[in-house]
Amino acid sequence: MSKRRKNQRAVEATPRREKVRDIFVPRPFEGLADEPEWIALRELVPAASAPLRLTPELVEEYGDRPVTLATVLPMAAPAMTKPDGRVLIGLQRHQQSGDVSRDLAEALLCALRTEPGGQVSVPPLPGPGPRLQDILVDGPLEITMHDGFEFWLDPGAADDPAVQASLERANAAIYPTVKLAAAPAAYWCQVPEKAHVRWVLPEDEDTALDALSRLSAAGTLTLGEQTKFAGMFRAHGRLVPVWDLPEDVPAADWEAPVAEFAKRYAEARDEKEPLDAAGRRARQGLLGRQLTLR
Repeated sequence: MSKRRKNQRAVEATPRREKVRDIFVPRPFEGLADEPEWIALRELVPAASAPLRLTPELVEEYGDRPVTLATVLPMAAPAMTKPDGRVLIGLQRHQQSGDVSRDLAEALLCALRTEPGGQVSVPPLPGPGPRLQDILVDGPLEITMHDGFEFWLDPGAADDPAVQASLERANAAIYPTVKLAAAPAAYWCQVPEKAHVRWVLPEDEDTALDALSRLSAAGTLTLGEQTKFAGMFRAHGRLVPVWDLPEDVPAADWEAPVAEFAKRYAEARDEKEPLDAAGRRARQGLLGRQLTLR
């Protein structure tokens, strides 16, 4: 038998892998009560967590295991299980498909199928299946902000020098971030030599952009003296405006300016008349100031 024929038979004998088609979903968190907060935790916040509630069907199948949403897990893992049965899923991860909601749901289901304390194996492309909207009892996220990643660890784990060194490296990469009470999904953060307020707006892009354009035309787009509207970026189908702030002013001092801006924004958003000429020029200017999220 010829070598070519042998190779052909070997190929025919090998079972074909089913191809998984990836589908891009521009608003993966659409339909969740706290869509802007999900986006903020995925894109803006370094260290935070929130409890999640499984649907009654999953509780019946897997038991009432506590589930925690984390911004990021060690080594950007998609999910972890603890020996006591707790499950953690990470929003910020290395491998992902075009549907973040499907990825997170599959990671959670894989963790529930894993023995407590075991290593969770999650496929990079999960294929069709349930999404977060299908497996969670929806409601507002009860977010806890963290100064470090100690919430990853079991009691006593930090006594291990290797674990402590790894934790110190992870914590060193965190920039100070504060959740503002003045508006949902608004966060203050401090980076080298400056500070920012970043706010995930809940409205669709056109509505949000028109409102920002009206404020820009009126000269009321900043948060006060020594602040600058830096631009905006898109994140999972929503606009995120960004303001540059003085680095030496603490987060608490921006609650009132952000609350005042939120009121101006709501009034501009509810304006029914089309944009006038100044508003249209401002809109074009804002479109030219879109940022790239880093």
